[in-house]
Order: sequence, then C-alpha cells, then structure tokens
Amino acid sequence: MDERTRIKAEAAAFRDLIRHLQERTDVQNIDLMNLAGFCRNCLAKWYRAEAERRGVSMDYDQARERVYGMPYADWKDRYQAEASAEQNALFESTRDVHADTQGGN
Repeated sequence: MDERTRIKAEAAAFRDLIRHLQERTDVQNIDLMNLAGFCRNCLAKWYRAEAERRGVSMDYDQARERVYGMPYADWKDRYQAEASAEQNALFESTRDVHADTQGGN
C-alpha cells in the first residue's frame, strides 16, 4: 500500500471509530479505560496533539467536541453514569498501562 492510501485508510478508520463511539453512548469511558487503557478523552487528546503538530490551534474542549459529537458537558449530562467503587479501583490498579496521551508518531 502506498503512503497516501495508507494515510487515507487510517483516517477513515479513525472516523469510523469516532462514529461508533458517538453511537455507543452506553459505553462508559471508565469501562473503556479499564478494558483497553484509553477512552474518548484520550482520543481527543491525541487528536488535539496531532492538530497542533500540524499548525492547527485547537483547545481540549474543541477536540472533545469532535470526538463526542457534541460539547462534552452535554454528553456528560446525558450519558455519563457515576463510576462504581469497583470501576474506580480497577482504574487505579491499571493506571500504569493507560494510554500515553501526549500523541506523536
């Protein structure tokens, strides 16, 4: 696969992931973190970091709105549930394998 096609395929896969996560409002960020070590907020941080590397000024709220499909405060009010003690404990116990959200390839 040539470089241009690879980049287009990766961008399309990212858009599909974002769309899927926007549709799956039942999936909580803490569950994503506990299972996979990253969540919607991590994606927003990666997205912002890469935009900034390319000279596009973007704040964290703008990046989260792209990932969530709406302002984060709205998503949080509509869909975010309170984390259980078990979820919080698992989150803390897996902190060392959480994603590096500084971005950079």
